[in-house]
Amino acid sequence: MNEPIPVTRPVDYGTAKLMPDVDRKWAWLLTIDGAPQSYVDLDEPTHLEFEYARRLGHVLDTVADAGRPLDVLHLGGGALMLPRYVAATRPGSQQDVVEADRGLLELVSEHLPVPDGAGIRLHAGDARDWLETAADDSADVLVADVFGGSRVPAHLTSVAYVRQVARVLRGSGVYVANLADAAPFAFLRSQLATYGTVFEELALIAEPGVLRGRRFGNAVLVAAHRPFDTAALARLTASDAFAARVEHGPGLREFIGGARPVRDEDAVPSPEPPDGAFSIG
Repeated sequence: MNEPIPVTRPVDYGTAKLMPDVDRKWAWLLTIDGAPQSYVDLDEPTHLEFEYARRLGHVLDTVADAGRPLDVLHLGGGALMLPRYVAATRPGSQQDVVEADRGLLELVSEHLPVPDGAGIRLHAGDARDWLETAADDSADVLVADVFGGSRVPAHLTSVAYVRQVARVLRGSGVYVANLADAAPFAFLRSQLATYGTVFEELALIAEPGVLRGRRFGNAVLVAAHRPFDTAALARLTASDAFAARVEHGPGLREFIGGARPVRDEDAVPSPEPPDGAFSIG
């Protein structure tokens, strides 16, 4: 492998940049139009640089016994940060990654290829279209990290979408999504209400400052038909450098309040982040 140098290329949905990290020889930051999308360390795929990514990783670590292979469907690919993590922490897992930006997939495959035999299959396509053709009961975990620019697309926010998620997940499966919002949390509350129409168990993971409405930020939504280990999640997220809180049960029901589930005809994208919320440089 040659000495890492920055790469800039137009892709289907903007301008992608792959920038090497001066502190970690084979680590790369992917941005699209200046917004960070993924950070991967090819030498250490278990290293999750972004706070929200570590929270997604904590969910992936606690959904099943350590090291047990899983069938995982990823909606949104980026630089394959989480698929690489699962391949390293749960060898033998079979993973499908659906990414709408074919040019981005080609860029990542060219410059940051996954190792042979990693069990990671890449597919260019719309997340919901793919989900609607996926087999019933085919995934142990479904990870959604889909942003059109810096917003979750509207067609991935409705009850009809959530029903497709539930159809594809096995009965013991877990759904985990990266979302973003700020007070008064109209989007987050409506998403929780929407998932609550299909799933019995819900949790939300976010920094206390975000939950208190002090700033715009990421929140990780977890949904399942079965109870999952919220105590383990709380311990793991509290021990991170940027500690987060796990809301579930009565506290989460209070947070949802009177929010209503989202129908396809009423669906809107997640809110536009304020200037500088996610951009770098």
